Amino acid sequence: MESFVNTLNSIIWSPVLVGLCLCAGLFFSIRSRFVQIRMIPEMWRLIFQKKEDDIGLSSFQALTMTLASRVGTGNIAGVATAICFGGPGALFWMWMVAFLGASSAFVESTLGQIYKEKIDGQYRGGPAFYIEKGLNCKPYAWAFAIVTILASVFFCPGVQSNTIAAAWSQAFEIEPPITAAIIATLLCFIIFGGLKRIAQFTSIVVPFMAQAYIVVAVIIVGVNYEQIPHVLGLIISSAFGMDSILGGMLGAAISWGVKRGIYSNEAGQGTAPHASSAAAVSHPVKQGLVQAFSVYIDTLFVCTATGLMVLMTGCYNIVDPNGAVLHEGLPGVEAGPVYTQLAIDQLMPGWGGPFIAIAIFFFAFTTILGYYYMAETNTAYLNRTIKKPILMLVVKVVFLGTVAFGTLRASSLIWAMADVGVGMMAYLNLTAILLLQSIAFIALKDYEYQKKLYINPIFHPDQLNIKNATYWDSDRAEKNLVVEESQGVDNLNDISKVRSHTN
Repeated sequence: MESFVNTLNSIIWSPVLVGLCLCAGLFFSIRSRFVQIRMIPEMWRLIFQKKEDDIGLSSFQALTMTLASRVGTGNIAGVATAICFGGPGALFWMWMVAFLGASSAFVESTLGQIYKEKIDGQYRGGPAFYIEKGLNCKPYAWAFAIVTILASVFFCPGVQSNTIAAAWSQAFEIEPPITAAIIATLLCFIIFGGLKRIAQFTSIVVPFMAQAYIVVAVIIVGVNYEQIPHVLGLIISSAFGMDSILGGMLGAAISWGVKRGIYSNEAGQGTAPHASSAAAVSHPVKQGLVQAFSVYIDTLFVCTATGLMVLMTGCYNIVDPNGAVLHEGLPGVEAGPVYTQLAIDQLMPGWGGPFIAIAIFFFAFTTILGYYYMAETNTAYLNRTIKKPILMLVVKVVFLGTVAFGTLRASSLIWAMADVGVGMMAYLNLTAILLLQSIAFIALKDYEYQKKLYINPIFHPDQLNIKNATYWDSDRAEKNLVVEESQGVDNLNDISKVRSHTN
């Protein structure tokens, strides 16, 4: 089985997918006039905006649900793996994926909002919805939904539970079966409680865990501040194959940096639109901007924190594509969370193991919840047609079994399976958003025009010639939307005049 998964992984993660991820992000960046930079102040403002009806989530809750899936073991174990097999330069390519990927995240999350639906009293959306409605291709939509269910139920959750088990075993000597029982029990309580319970849990845990982790990283970097120029120089030289020792790892640095960057921040993969579609906003672009910012939080803050800690303390190994060891800071230690644990131990002896074990639990557990929510959303999408309510229960049970199984398997197989799931989703979603990107940018133009008139932007797809956006056409509670007074535009009837430029 492991041989088959590794072969499939090598086919999926060919240079074609790496190039597709980078080129799509570059295209979206240019097309949007680098929305991920010029609208950062607006992103920050929107994060704390109140939700605009009584059904959906606030922008902050949707952000934390998205970060729950983005900020996971990829930020700790994934960064260590990238450095081990791609060298320090892999961190630079993770930054590039974040910068370019933020525009991809904007496009996919805006599309998720445009084509969302209200199903059983909850907002649902994601790539399957915008593929069906935007591309009018139901078989393609079903293919994505099925692949996502397979990825989020079978392929990806095991990485998170496996890393929790490894960290707990290292720090607390807790056996994996006990870890499996603890995780499964907590999951049962939350996932059977529905979307609101997931959102409440992540909105409390995600900000706390990210802040605590970054504070520890800042302390370690501060203590080793004299190494900052050397480490940054090593990252840049390794990224472009200019280092005398690591010069032959340029391809590995790009491949591992892109692969782990996508796995970590998930930009373009199609995961973020599921949670972002649940937000109650007056215009889809609002949530698109919030989700673009979440990529920065994941990679530029959390992943960079891990990378700098590991590199500054020398707690890492580097292995070239042929298996030769180029740097051995930790003889015999397998790439993973142990790198970060030992890095923290350098400054705070005895604290590295327990701290990372706790951090990994929160990072990974919330990511598991994010995967479950994706599985639930795509199951709800399929159930619109097949109408089999028991399917949702089956997904819950199988998901719990997969998470428990992940704690008991070898980490190499689990990571390979996760890469297969991420890669399949990325291929399907990136193709879809490249075909639909013009709709997202029509919405962006409309949003920016209304902002210039000091209006709280309100989305009316019929006035923008956007078809099949059924929620926005009929199901929205517009009485809850507020239009700000200014420059003579102070009521909903004037909104139609604003959009004449886009028709």
